[in-house]
Formats: sequence, C-alpha cells, structure tokens
Amino acid sequence: MFHRVRFLFFKELIQVFRDPRLRMTLIFPPLFQLIIFGYAANLDVQHVPIAVRDLDQSVESRDLISRFGSSKYFEIVAYPEGPNDIEALVKKGKITFSIEVPSGFAKKIKKGETAAIQILVDGTESNTALIALGYVSRILSEYSNQVIFNRLNLEGMGRFEEVGVEVEHRIWFNPNLESRYFYVPGVIASIAFLIPIILTAQAIVREREIGTLEQIMVTPIRPWELILGKTLPFAMIGFLDIILIAFIGVFWFKIPFRGNPFILLLGSLLFLMSSVGIGLFISTICSTQQQAQISTFFFVMPAFILSGFAFPLENMPQWLQYLTYLSPLRYFLIIIRGIFLKGIGLSFLWPHMKALAILGGGMITLSSMRFQKRLK
Repeated sequence: MFHRVRFLFFKELIQVFRDPRLRMTLIFPPLFQLIIFGYAANLDVQHVPIAVRDLDQSVESRDLISRFGSSKYFEIVAYPEGPNDIEALVKKGKITFSIEVPSGFAKKIKKGETAAIQILVDGTESNTALIALGYVSRILSEYSNQVIFNRLNLEGMGRFEEVGVEVEHRIWFNPNLESRYFYVPGVIASIAFLIPIILTAQAIVREREIGTLEQIMVTPIRPWELILGKTLPFAMIGFLDIILIAFIGVFWFKIPFRGNPFILLLGSLLFLMSSVGIGLFISTICSTQQQAQISTFFFVMPAFILSGFAFPLENMPQWLQYLTYLSPLRYFLIIIRGIFLKGIGLSFLWPHMKALAILGGGMITLSSMRFQKRLK
C-alpha cells in the first residue's frame, strides 16, 4: 500500500519543482521575508529626532542639552526659535521630542530650588514615544543627581558621593536587549507556518478544480493514502525551509542557538503537522484556488495575531487569551525561542509539544473525515 503513497509523493514533488513560479515561491520569499524582518522588525529606539530651545544660555543648560546630544538615543536636528516652529516640526514629523530650557534655569539650581524644563512629545507613535520617555527620564535623573552631589560637595559633604545604592543588573539570554533576538526566531516560525498551509490547500483544491481528483479516486488508492501522499511533500518542504532559514538566522543574524537541535526538529515536525492539517482542512471547504487563498489568510491572520509574535498575550482581554490556545503558532514560538535563546529541553517544553501534537492530530483527523465525506 505504501508504494501508492510513494508514487503520489514523488508525483507531487515533480509537479511542485516543475512549475518555475512555484519553485521560486518556495525558495526566495522565505529568504526575502527573513532578511526584511530581521533588519526592519526592530524595536530598539535610537537616534530619536529632537528639537532643543535653550532660553537660559547658561553653563548648566548647555551641560544638560549636551547630555541629550551625546546620547545614542537622541539626535538634535533643530533649534527652533518659537513655539510655532516647534508645532510645525511636530506636524511635519521631523521631530518626536522638543526640549525647552526656560530662562532662569541656572539661577534656580544655584539657589537650591527646583528647576523645571518643558518636554513636548509627539504621541502619534506611542510605542516609540513611551520608550524614548524612559530614556529622557534616565538622563534627567542622572543630571539631577549630579546637581545634588555638586551642591552637597560645596556645602562640605565631600564624601557624600561615596554613599548610596549601586544597582548591578544582569540580563539573561539577551544581554544587550536586542529585539532581533526576539523577532528572528518568530519569523522562522511564521514562515514555517504559512508555506505548508498554502501549498497543501492549493494542491488538493487544484486537483479538484481541474477535474483530476475524481480520476485519482477511481484508482485503487485509498482516501488516507491520497491525503498522506498529498501532504507529506509539503511537510517535507516546510521542514527544509525551517532548517534553511534557521541556519541563516544563526550564521547571518548571529542569533544564538543554545539548545538541542534534535528537540527543535521534533517540535518542528509536530508544528508542521498542525500547519498541514490546517491546509488540508481549507482544501475541504474550498472549491477553487481563489477561495483557498482567501481562506488561508482568514485562518493565518488570526493565528498570527493570537500567537504572541507581535502583541503580548497578557495585554489581551481574558476571553481572547483563551482563544490563543487554539493557535499552534503560539506553542511553537515558545519552543523555538526557548531552544534558541534559553537552551531549554523537553523537561520544560513537553507541555507545548503535547499541545502541538493534540492540535495537529485533531486537525488532520477532522480534515480527513471531511475529505472522505466530500468524495462520496
């Protein structure tokens, strides 16, 4: 019986690689997406454009402004003369922050009074503004501490700087807090999720659309053999894509790989079973390739959003968090990031492996039952 599956398996591979457009789709889009996401998907906020208006023109004000100018997080791009100029720069999107040091700033500091400065923020890009505000607070806090230390030294408390609390932080798994370490494994999982679904759904629907599916069914091949022969090639292609883009992630983007590669291969197989099962299910509810394409995005986009790839699951409403357990991408993201960055093994990952096995097995079973009913 397996010789029929073998013949169908090789027939699908030949058909895939014989089509130049499909052959290009299998190789270049995954690489292109990985490179684009690897470089573009970056939440590290640096060189934020700011405008500075110094109305005090004192040594103290220039010292404060120089701290912003010398920081890698900010770049002074304008010195507006009035509030209208600041408003115009913000509306044009040329600055994100405006820092205004009022007149009398240095006098208040010398008197020991609280000196205020004005920070105007463009909140259009709320994530960038929120992160950059944290950098602003850090610079102002360091400047304020320095002012206090200098004043206490002048008052005879020369040893005050030796007293205090020193914070030593240690960051595990991603010491430099590079967002690329977070996103590149996620891109690998997303590509491995999308390609098998598209190929599986398109292959079976294409047979039905051109009328060859009925011709295949009058042969001695059984329905489960047809399903196996149709899905195995695309699972294998997805598996090879995972290996290829994982190598690029490690050797090109320098993403650390601290875990066991065999555990990653096992998790990938279980994940691909879910992807193929979804593609097979789409093929049972569609009659044309256009319907399959639309249905693919109908399934993929919610699964992508509910996976935690781009949006933290903890920020979602409670009822929506329950739906995330139906997304196989959620579990594979935990597996692939855990293996890449943390080096954890099956003792920690087995619940997620089990969830993938249940989702994949259930989806393939449901799809097979619907597929047989459609053929009768």
